[in-house]
Amino acid sequence: MNKSKLAIGLLVVGTLTVVFGTVIVFVGPIIIDNQIVKNLVIDPKNEMSYTMWKDVPVPFFMNVYFFNVLNPTEVLAGEKPMVEQRGPYVYRKRIQKQNITFHPNHTVSYLEYRSYFFEPSMSVGNESDVVTIPNMLVLGAAVMMEDLPFAVRLMISTTFKTFKEGPFLTKSVGELMWGYDSKLVDFLNKWLPGMLPSTGKFGLFAEFNNSNTGLFTIHTGKDDIRLIHKVDSWNGLSKLTNWKTPQCNMINGTAGQMWPPFMTKESTLPFYSPDACRSLEMVYQREGIMEGIPLYRYVAPKTLFANGSDYAPNEGFCPCRQSGLLNVSSCRSNSPVFISHPHFYNADPVLLDYVQGLQPAEDEHGLFIDIHPETGVPLNVSIRLQLNLYMKKVSGITETGKISEVMMPMMWFEESGYIDGEILTTFHTNLVLLPKVMVYMQYCFIGLGLATILGVVLLYYRKKASLKKYLPKVIQNHGVGPHVKLFPITPENMPLSYQSEECDGNKNIK
Repeated sequence: MNKSKLAIGLLVVGTLTVVFGTVIVFVGPIIIDNQIVKNLVIDPKNEMSYTMWKDVPVPFFMNVYFFNVLNPTEVLAGEKPMVEQRGPYVYRKRIQKQNITFHPNHTVSYLEYRSYFFEPSMSVGNESDVVTIPNMLVLGAAVMMEDLPFAVRLMISTTFKTFKEGPFLTKSVGELMWGYDSKLVDFLNKWLPGMLPSTGKFGLFAEFNNSNTGLFTIHTGKDDIRLIHKVDSWNGLSKLTNWKTPQCNMINGTAGQMWPPFMTKESTLPFYSPDACRSLEMVYQREGIMEGIPLYRYVAPKTLFANGSDYAPNEGFCPCRQSGLLNVSSCRSNSPVFISHPHFYNADPVLLDYVQGLQPAEDEHGLFIDIHPETGVPLNVSIRLQLNLYMKKVSGITETGKISEVMMPMMWFEESGYIDGEILTTFHTNLVLLPKVMVYMQYCFIGLGLATILGVVLLYYRKKASLKKYLPKVIQNHGVGPHVKLFPITPENMPLSYQSEECDGNKNIK
């Protein structure tokens, strides 16, 4: 094969390889992003992502901790409450979407049902464990009715005594969670229907088990991926009515399970929580890695439960007390119930002075969401909230005794889940390994092409240098005259060879 043609061929191949690798550098990320968009859209045709959205195969758990009151008698006498944390009592949470209906405007409606199953092997005790907590039916009702006429309050106190309801409850964990029989509850449901949030047994989580979170309508992302998972309406409402300002009544963000893709460190995680009766928003904290998958960690800002005095936009959630408390009485039958972080983490320090036995710590009591920024899929989630009851002495209701005004923690829970197993492997392969392979390929193509071009160039200059070395010897040995013809010396006849012949008048070789 002609060596010059081979060199030209290698030069062309090297150039094309460099061009191809360079094209992949710019086109590769676009291809990956397009595949992410295509696979994330809520569509039954996207089998894996649709199944994950519909049935949420990720294991979710709810860890429950109760604050057992150690000195109920002393609390009634006006002393500071002393509590000890009991738990965790662990429940496996199953989530499943039903009544799924797609709409022409690229939205989808559904009801999400949740069920809880006790996990003894993961718990420190059994649901039969007994704890003592404030009786919401008595101490909560007392605060709700403190502005009623004194005679009415006396009648309410008599009613409590008739049904043998005291200021504190000593019940099993299972009864406190899922409900217990109460003649007072039966009486109220019969004569004052709607006063209590549930019509059956009274329990802190009685209305959550085997129930749905309301009718959500969210965007599928088919027309605009930036809208995917964002709430269009909840129970037919595009905004709430239980808060005092339009901003606080807004339904923002997603339903709290997935977010739009292509997040940055400036992005936030807004979501609507029916249980908190409001929209919440988390902010970026740091980068991280989980099983080789890059992630962003988002946490609750200190302003999340700040009162209106410390953070003006929260004024609509008032009447407020100390920062770190969210008053949810407006969506909890007006009972004096407040939500906070566990152990009053990130709350006004004065709250810790009212109760003995609390020790807030970020690692144990802060909430966070670890999310894959390219897809908006959560990898690891831990939502931690505490339920508190505002208690005080109310004249005429003798069950309140001499109780000092106090924000009393009753229990806190952690809902957590993380991707693992086959889902994690598939996620890692499609969203980490394949993009890395493409990145390596593009630089391999560029490197191989440059190496080929460099090799051809070096070979060319090496041959050129050889010609310069041997040509002077030819001239020195034979000279160059009018009757001498030198055959061209080229890389094709290397090593160098030459010949000289006399020519006739017709310039033919003799």
